[in-house]
Amino acid sequence: MNGDLHMFFLARFAIRVNSNSYKLTLFSLRQTSIMGRRRFKKQTGRGADYGEIERKNKAFEEYYKEQGIVPEDQWDQFLETLKTNLPATFRITGFRSHAKHLLKFLKGHYFSELLNQTIDGVPVERPQPITWYPDELAWVFNLTRQNIRKIPALEKLHNFLVTETESGNISRQEAVSMIPPLLMDVQSHHKVLDMCAAPGSKTAQLIEMLHADMTQGWPEGFVIANDADNKRCYIMVHQAKRLNSPCCMIVNHDASFFPNIKVLDSDKKPKSIKYDRVLCDVPCSGDGTMRKNVVIWKKWTVYSGLHLHTLQQRILKRGVELLEVGGRLVYSTCSFNPLENEAVIASVLKQCQGAVELVDVSNELPGLKRHPGMTSWKVITEKAEVFTDYESIPEGKRSKIVRSMFPPAADEAKDMQLTRCVRLLPHHQDTGGFFVAVLKKTQHLPWSKEAKKITQNEVESSEAGADMPGNSKETTKKDQNAAEGSVEAEEEPSSSTGDKHMGEPPSKKARYNRGFKEDPFVFFLEDEQVWPPIRKFYGVDETFPVTQLLTRCYVGKKRNVYLVNDAMKQILQTNEESLKVINSGVKAWCRSDAKGVDCDFRLAQDGILCIFPLLSERKLTISKDDVITLLTQENPFYHKFTNETQQQIRDISQGSLIFIYDPKQSDQNSEDVALIICGWKGKTSVRSFVSKGDRHHILRMCGVADTAIYAEKPGSSRNGGNNAAASAGGSEEASTGEKEVKETDGSGEAKAEASTGADIPGDGVLSGDKIECDSTENETANQTRSVVSMATDNPEQKADVQDEKVEEAVSSTQQGDGAMAEGVVRTESKQTVTCSETSEAVKDMDTK
Repeated sequence: MNGDLHMFFLARFAIRVNSNSYKLTLFSLRQTSIMGRRRFKKQTGRGADYGEIERKNKAFEEYYKEQGIVPEDQWDQFLETLKTNLPATFRITGFRSHAKHLLKFLKGHYFSELLNQTIDGVPVERPQPITWYPDELAWVFNLTRQNIRKIPALEKLHNFLVTETESGNISRQEAVSMIPPLLMDVQSHHKVLDMCAAPGSKTAQLIEMLHADMTQGWPEGFVIANDADNKRCYIMVHQAKRLNSPCCMIVNHDASFFPNIKVLDSDKKPKSIKYDRVLCDVPCSGDGTMRKNVVIWKKWTVYSGLHLHTLQQRILKRGVELLEVGGRLVYSTCSFNPLENEAVIASVLKQCQGAVELVDVSNELPGLKRHPGMTSWKVITEKAEVFTDYESIPEGKRSKIVRSMFPPAADEAKDMQLTRCVRLLPHHQDTGGFFVAVLKKTQHLPWSKEAKKITQNEVESSEAGADMPGNSKETTKKDQNAAEGSVEAEEEPSSSTGDKHMGEPPSKKARYNRGFKEDPFVFFLEDEQVWPPIRKFYGVDETFPVTQLLTRCYVGKKRNVYLVNDAMKQILQTNEESLKVINSGVKAWCRSDAKGVDCDFRLAQDGILCIFPLLSERKLTISKDDVITLLTQENPFYHKFTNETQQQIRDISQGSLIFIYDPKQSDQNSEDVALIICGWKGKTSVRSFVSKGDRHHILRMCGVADTAIYAEKPGSSRNGGNNAAASAGGSEEASTGEKEVKETDGSGEAKAEASTGADIPGDGVLSGDKIECDSTENETANQTRSVVSMATDNPEQKADVQDEKVEEAVSSTQQGDGAMAEGVVRTESKQTVTCSETSEAVKDMDTK
């Protein structure tokens, strides 16, 4: 009995001592359970009854057989392919030089290992390049969990894809989803609008194209990514953040009423922006994704396409209004339904009266198998009633069916050249179903201000010569009145339901839902108080555009400093009241508040490639061995580096610095890529500010094949900008670090500060940065612990701070709004968002 009581009190004491850890662990388990159920339902398509969904839908088959979307002799092959699982696809992202280097590494270290590998006597299928994607930068392969477990080479490839996805160097994306951005032909100076952007895979492609040929600095063009769903906008923040671009903005508006964004012209007068490229990847029924989203087999009905037609038409029409003359718009859906595809295109083309035309892209993306657009189709109701024209519909059924759903006359369809639309069918190249149409704006729209002015000028010219023989003044006046009554200013979004194809679109005021109040974008002034110390400390060039730096608060300490290009700055300043901006800019500096340092701001790895050419101080040139030491050891001491690097470190003062690895200095024929790494110099050691994914990527670029040996120690997982990896040797050195300091330093004061790099500021809570989500949902506990454990050296102090921070993390998750548990956590500046849905949405291929 006494023994039992003794054990009871011991257990109770242990629980009280570790109560904070217990609470956080319990929360993590709960989150894992929640996300596990969500992922199970999403991946398997199983609902509450957990019954396997049968990949069969009689209404679906009858509907599309009637529509004739597939030649009769291909129907069985089409249907059988649609019932199989979709193969995995990914693409290599980033600057072209880095992408090609990563591709070479991928082929040499991972694909080659799959040669002669078998599973149960069957040869393993090697990844294959997607034939129509440029430069072999997109790949497809069949990889199942069972295969990963059976073959170590596949497991290595899987781990490689996961870590490279975290660092933004690889994006997992469905093959057909990659096509719309490729057909847009984006250049670095283009103004680009993505109207329905979430979850952001296509937006990421557009940003990459904007930066394609650049390794440093930033382009003059920009990408504005919009979505009507506020939560999905925050998912896009996660996607865009990986690309570290100062030329991207995420906004939250209804695409069909997207506001006119103003900038000041040379006369300082507001002028609406017209975009060189517009992407309308509209919401759709999604039946082209049945191979991945199995639940659609169960939920699909005829009404899925009927009720979206009008919305899709409004979005496309608004996109055409915002397009510059000579610009290119791409309309796309992941649906087979002609009511969502050709019907929408035909309706808008008819309203534009020749101002917009379909582009022939048959010669673009060679190797892509495609089916031409349809020129005729039928409108079929849920009761299988078939209508061929609008007049034959009874009055009581016209509420769900509009005139624009019906196909144009044969001669009209020929003039519109609807066959230039592109249909992608699953059985052609083992993909999902997709529809793409590329439009070009050849002149101003008939209801735009510009067209009205041109018409007015023509009328005035006609009136001037009305007294000439053969001219009729009465006819001219009639034409003028018709012109004035049939146009509407393009500045305001128009709303046409599709029943009217010509004349004046009905006026409707744009809707603007302010929703959650975002933090402001506060730009630096020329005489900004915090700027002179930064400029002096880092040797910032006089040409640096200081007024393009911003923070997210009016008062208090500036925690993070972000950089945007000039176009983004003008948009933010001119549209502060009318535009709901979720995120813009790339982090360039972060407040460190470290003692004994002449500058309160350290460099951020996110924006270093942008600002590096304009900095002249705090730069250290290191060797490849030094890079490996820096990234595989936890706060390595000076003497761990080469003699040349040691001397450079000693000659520079404490604080933030830049490590530069240039392979051409030692070998002109080297194929390695140059590396720029942000770090920190302490009193006796240095460290890097590189995320785990980026660290693994850099090590691979240095020729380190298997980065698994540099896995993080338990409890030392680090968020965002931290370097917490240690190799087997590094772990031993970290554990014996205090002993080394005792031997080399001798002073008791130095012992406490330098034993584990206490003079080096950490990220996260203690340095003012924000805790960010890693690739898994239950990283919160590890992140919180690691931020604390790396920020202080005194074990007792560390324990106190840890308890305090863990308690804060737990209490924050138990608030009434349930932000973490429900899926969205907004940080204090809203620049970075942790979302339990983010990992799944980002890893999933792009679907609407």
